[in-house]
Amino acid sequence: MCVVSALDRHRVVARVVSRSVEPAAEPRLVVVQALAKGDRAELAVELMTELGVDEVVPWSADRSIAQWRDERGEKSLQRWRRVAREASKQSRRPRLPTVSALASTAVIAARLSGAFGVVLHEDADHPLAGLELPSSGEIMLVVGPEGGISEAELSLFVDAGARPVRLGPGVLRTSTAGAVALAALNVRLGRWS
Repeated sequence: MCVVSALDRHRVVARVVSRSVEPAAEPRLVVVQALAKGDRAELAVELMTELGVDEVVPWSADRSIAQWRDERGEKSLQRWRRVAREASKQSRRPRLPTVSALASTAVIAARLSGAFGVVLHEDADHPLAGLELPSSGEIMLVVGPEGGISEAELSLFVDAGARPVRLGPGVLRTSTAGAVALAALNVRLGRWS
């Protein structure tokens, strides 16, 4: 907490009144977000940041229409990071989430093998609400593109130890599915109590 005594275009003068450290929440919440067309991906990053995601991993899924290549990919990544930074400020988060570099399906599968992995899938038999969640480590949530996760991707993720789950009876858009899942996890983990 600071008291600002002077402010202009080039500097801020402030006196520190008090300081506190808020420990990082456990378990870490990581969302693998498939690339989406238009501004849907940025909306997803904004919502997930407001809901407390610790890391967002952009993923180029088989059925992703949008593709990040060369200069366009770097611009898109910087845009996701800017959206996360702005949403962090707006929601008064004490920590800025990490927005990682674009990851391939193989990289995602490797990361899932070391985490509590969850894949949102419309044909899953088990609801997210029914999972027994870890109290520490990393919960890694995979959100597919508008066209859904391919059978090959799902098989690879399940082989890596991830659990396919559904959120409810309907199918959500890629821009809202991760946010809805995070809200459910926040309640179940006691972060919103």
